[in-house]
Amino acid sequence: MLKEITPLTSSDCFTIFTRTKSEFNFPLHYHEEMELNLVINAKGARRIVGGVMEEIDDIDLVLVGSNMPHAWKDHKCQSKEIHEITIQFHKDLFDEKMLRRNQLHFIREMFDRSKCGILFSRETALALSGRLKQLQTRQGFDSVLELLSILHDLSVSRNARLISDAAFAHIQPSYNRRRVETVIEYINQNFDKPVQLSDAARLANMTRSPSAGSSKHILV
Repeated sequence: MLKEITPLTSSDCFTIFTRTKSEFNFPLHYHEEMELNLVINAKGARRIVGGVMEEIDDIDLVLVGSNMPHAWKDHKCQSKEIHEITIQFHKDLFDEKMLRRNQLHFIREMFDRSKCGILFSRETALALSGRLKQLQTRQGFDSVLELLSILHDLSVSRNARLISDAAFAHIQPSYNRRRVETVIEYINQNFDKPVQLSDAARLANMTRSPSAGSSKHILV
């Protein structure tokens, strides 16, 4: 499972990606940021959120909470023009005290439920798809206000349901990831240079497998 380092900086409120593609090729992953993902024209694709895999229809709108593993896979999808809009925002974008105000308590409840992943109804996805497409054209404070408005409309929408089991939301990846992160950080810092397998092994306090052969192997 891949821990994604998203391009969202600490100075920005959110980031949005709009893309048209012919396949799903990103692996199962997780990240600290919350994610709202709209997928259009990918009927037959498989959505994975937590421990649940489901085949999706021609429109799919999901809110994924912080550190919840998720991915979309081709599965039975035959479309070569898949439209995807992904919005990632900090889990603490809105202050907890602010969210406890009466006017925002629906959003707070939705964020709590997103730990299991939330699938919104087809009607909600269709109703909000236009605004999600237009969000990337907004700038500055206006874009944040529109995102807040969209989140509010989602929080009061009908027929939304949890995707994964509640118990899965409390499971965090439990492998020794510090070694992996150390190597990845080293590769990122030296991406413009040949990175030797022996150097990576030394950073991770590991020895090269005999099958690795010469220390001149390069990581790519």
